[in-house]
Amino acid sequence: MLIIGLTGSIGMGKSTVAKRFAANGIAVCDADAEVHKLYAAGGAAVAPIEAAFPGVTGAEGVERPKLAAALLADPPGFKRLEAIVHPLVFEAERDFLRTEHARGAEMAILEIPLLFEGKGYLQVDVIVVVSAAAHLQRERVLQRPGMTPEKFEQILARQVPDAEKRRRADFVVDTGVTMAETEGEVDRVVAALKGRTGTMFQKWWA
Repeated sequence: MLIIGLTGSIGMGKSTVAKRFAANGIAVCDADAEVHKLYAAGGAAVAPIEAAFPGVTGAEGVERPKLAAALLADPPGFKRLEAIVHPLVFEAERDFLRTEHARGAEMAILEIPLLFEGKGYLQVDVIVVVSAAAHLQRERVLQRPGMTPEKFEQILARQVPDAEKRRRADFVVDTGVTMAETEGEVDRVVAALKGRTGTMFQKWWA
């Protein structure tokens, strides 16, 4: 089974591209969605996050605005948070890949925003980077509820620059064009990967 790592900086359009891969019959595991489950009431990350950042959880689990404020005041806290969350996400991804492998899938996608910032790029066979012009990225992100220019800059500072991601990609999908053009790019990536075999499942995930 070929494992595809799908990544891109904030606001680049990963979700749009992931949906097109799914429309091609390729299952996608969204790391952000897994984090939402972990943060929800009863999620495995709630108790350890409360212990590391007292006062950021409530009846519905981790309260993201409070956690964001705590991290804004204490940037080194990101490392503590990652040490809690990343192993839990890895286990969810492993379960997903094992399920896909068992059903005989030819390909599977791990959608990982911080693929290059961690070790994720070492654990996939192919890397697809989603990209768009910087001004489009900024416009998209600042339209999100609760987003501020300061928060946007803080997020960007923690991410590998887009140009570096593009350089390290096997394929780049542009979302700064029409939807039809973006979807066509995804379809061409899928066609190019047909018949390719991967080695990372047995190495990291089996």
